Amino acid sequence: MKPIHATTVLGIMHNGQVALGADGQATMGNTVAKSNVKKVRKIGNNDIMVGFAGSTSDAFTLVERFEEKLNMYRSNLRRAAIELAKDWRTDRYLRRLEALLIVMDKEEGLIISGTGDVLAPEEGILAIGSGGDYARSAAMALKRHAPNLSAEEIVREGLHIAADICIYTNHNLEVMTL
Repeated sequence: MKPIHATTVLGIMHNGQVALGADGQATMGNTVAKSNVKKVRKIGNNDIMVGFAGSTSDAFTLVERFEEKLNMYRSNLRRAAIELAKDWRTDRYLRRLEALLIVMDKEEGLIISGTGDVLAPEEGILAIGSGGDYARSAAMALKRHAPNLSAEEIVREGLHIAADICIYTNHNLEVMTL
């Protein structure tokens, strides 16, 4: 799978709070195609959040498949993620999809890739996309040195810092909480 070269999605679990956010920029090559894409949403009974980076149509397909797995495994986030990753890696059609997903509930957050990875990053900080490393670094520093900030505040600031650095990330943010 090729690395995702656009967008920033950041999730955090902090002080009993869960937040997930993304910028709104969509690019086609080196041109901004749209500035207000919704890359995070709540699914299930509004108790699970999902964010994506990569091809929008591919990501929508994967989110739909993830929802099917959630229904099949009675909202067990980890099991649904593992089963999606298995299918994504082995199914001829799904294997061609270029996207990454972050899925979160109140208990855990996971990154799912088409290479079969289901990762639960350390410190409860999840980031994907071209600005993901910038946002993750900012969130780590804020979580450690400004522990009184809310999860939502950390996600917003991490995304703003990524947008200041990454040309594929803008300041038009959407942040959700559980």
